[in-house]
Amino acid sequence: MHSAHRFRDRWSFAGAVVLLLAGCTVGPKYVTPSTPMSNMFKEATPADYRIAGVWRPARPSDTARRGKWWQILGDPELDRLEDELTAANQNLVIADANFRQARAMIGFQRAGEFPTISTGVDPSFLKESGSQPYFNDFHPTPTGELVLPFDLSYEIDVWGKVHRQVSAAREEAQASAADLETVSLSLHAELALDYIELRSADAQQKLLDDTVKAYTDALRVTKDRLAGGFAPASDVAQAETQLDTTRVQATDIGVMRAQFEHAIAVLIGEPPAAFSLPPVPLALQPPPIGVGIPSDLLQQRPDIAAAERRVAEANNEIGIAKAAYYPTVDLNSMIGFEGTTGASWFAWPSLFWAVGTSLAQPLFDGGRLQAQSREVQAAYDAAVASYRQTTLTAFQQVEDNLAALRILEREAQQQREAVTAAENSLRIMNNLYTGGSGTYLQVITAQEFALANQRNDVDIHRRRIEASISLIKALGGDWNVASLPALDEHGLPEGAIVPLAQ
Repeated sequence: MHSAHRFRDRWSFAGAVVLLLAGCTVGPKYVTPSTPMSNMFKEATPADYRIAGVWRPARPSDTARRGKWWQILGDPELDRLEDELTAANQNLVIADANFRQARAMIGFQRAGEFPTISTGVDPSFLKESGSQPYFNDFHPTPTGELVLPFDLSYEIDVWGKVHRQVSAAREEAQASAADLETVSLSLHAELALDYIELRSADAQQKLLDDTVKAYTDALRVTKDRLAGGFAPASDVAQAETQLDTTRVQATDIGVMRAQFEHAIAVLIGEPPAAFSLPPVPLALQPPPIGVGIPSDLLQQRPDIAAAERRVAEANNEIGIAKAAYYPTVDLNSMIGFEGTTGASWFAWPSLFWAVGTSLAQPLFDGGRLQAQSREVQAAYDAAVASYRQTTLTAFQQVEDNLAALRILEREAQQQREAVTAAENSLRIMNNLYTGGSGTYLQVITAQEFALANQRNDVDIHRRRIEASISLIKALGGDWNVASLPALDEHGLPEGAIVPLAQ
């Protein structure tokens, strides 16, 4: 009776110690690193969108619903291609599989919060040798037993290691979801850029084809003048040279167009040989961009959110490494039945059980734990630097495209004026030549200036639309911030990111 009380008191004391320590979580509390922010999106002129270099904490919110941002361009064919990319692009399939793999690890780590119970039938039979030396008369007979044990093992999360492992898995799943959004945003933007390049090639092709027709007419005029004795043979040679050179340029456009057509085919998951787009000259206009975009919109970028989540994950790894310095407490128990026959297997006297705890404390490991602590601390520092660098790069990309849009808008106006002047000059030179007051060299020079300015006008138009697409990508994919999605029963929304409450 006395021993029973002593056994019970011992377990009561152990239970009290476990309950006292169960709430302990070693390691640093996570604080979101500061990041370069500014008032670059205040209502002001584009020239005021410069980064002020002020550092303050950021709250990534890339789970805001983006929608089909490419529809702002207003091209039904592009909308159709973007939808096909969403459904069939293999890089998106890879990113989605990586996200699902990371999310499955949450359940794997969460299993450590529960005990492990196992069982198995253990039949055994024994027959001793009849030739054993005995001092008395002994006749060995075969014996057997049947054992049905149920084992329970549980590592008590005294120092919060399992909690941090689960938290780290959730943060990695969030980062993987952000990676999926980053891949999706990049692929959709790449498709839009390739599509604009292809339509710009169509516009260049139409311009060169029209120019070839004009130069063909000009060659016919010079031949007529040569036949009438009003022009030398050199005029015909110059006209033929100009025409042939322009034909080469028109043919060469086909190489560039084919490459962009093939790139689009691969993006939407189709073999290039089985895909084609009919030529349509670029007619889209750059979408309007308001100057009152809030600064928080920049934080919709999924790569920033992924970098921040990996900082939180690295912070948990520091806590896991610190927990390794402290003793581990394991609870083990076993209960089952043991009998020599099936009839007596489940009889009450056949019941057996055992309960115990174990405590293990590392004493010497050759510096392994210290090296691990230094490793995870260095990984955390690298994650913080990567997060800040990602943010700085995002600001650079926004600034680059804002500057490009502002400068290209002014350049486009100047180029339109240059095109008008070059076309007027060509008209004048043609009139002078047909009137016998000018040389054909002046006509050729005017033709070259006119074509160069017309092609540059098409190219600037392409660059303006591409700068708009790049700005949309730099801002995270849309112009509006929506509310964060609610958590589901698993603590994580399907295909979206929700920062953990720290």
